[in-house]
Amino acid sequence: MSEHPIRLGGVHHAAYRCKDARQTVEWYEKVLGMEYVSAFSEDHVPSTGDYDPYMHVFLDAGNGNILAFFELPTQKEMGRDENTPAWVQHLAFKVGSEDELLAAKDHIESLGIDVLGPTHHGIFKSIYFFDPNGHRVELAADIGTDEQYAELKRVAMPMLEEWSRTKKAPRHADWLHEIARREHAAKR
Repeated sequence: MSEHPIRLGGVHHAAYRCKDARQTVEWYEKVLGMEYVSAFSEDHVPSTGDYDPYMHVFLDAGNGNILAFFELPTQKEMGRDENTPAWVQHLAFKVGSEDELLAAKDHIESLGIDVLGPTHHGIFKSIYFFDPNGHRVELAADIGTDEQYAELKRVAMPMLEEWSRTKKAPRHADWLHEIARREHAAKR
């Protein structure tokens, strides 16, 4: 197999819309400890030339990752894709350990924010909450073993192939959510 002509160096930034740039910056600083690092603002979109005033803010999410938001005051009110469940589209950030995850949950709840979890995903545990724009945010702590990650890589293609044929959940990595299924069954 020949080398691919594109060699990615990581994610430069991921950009989302926000209702209020200042409120969003302050929330991510206070809740997640992100540093506000820069902003761009124009009346015309550089890529299209269209008139559409915006404020584009950038926050450091750690490890060279940048999270950005656009405030678009002349556009229709911000909404979400009503055809996609709220749990699907989310921003997921890594924390260093399960203890850090639990400390983060305590901190976020102390700010009056509802937190769901921790949820056990087999190779990581995570918590979920919403930012002031309605974006779902996840914090995740890896707990998997090298063997588990190797097994997931091994079954990735067979799972994709089966899903493409059947559109039913393949069971190659059923062990991943077994603990979560037991926890949900116990709550019923």
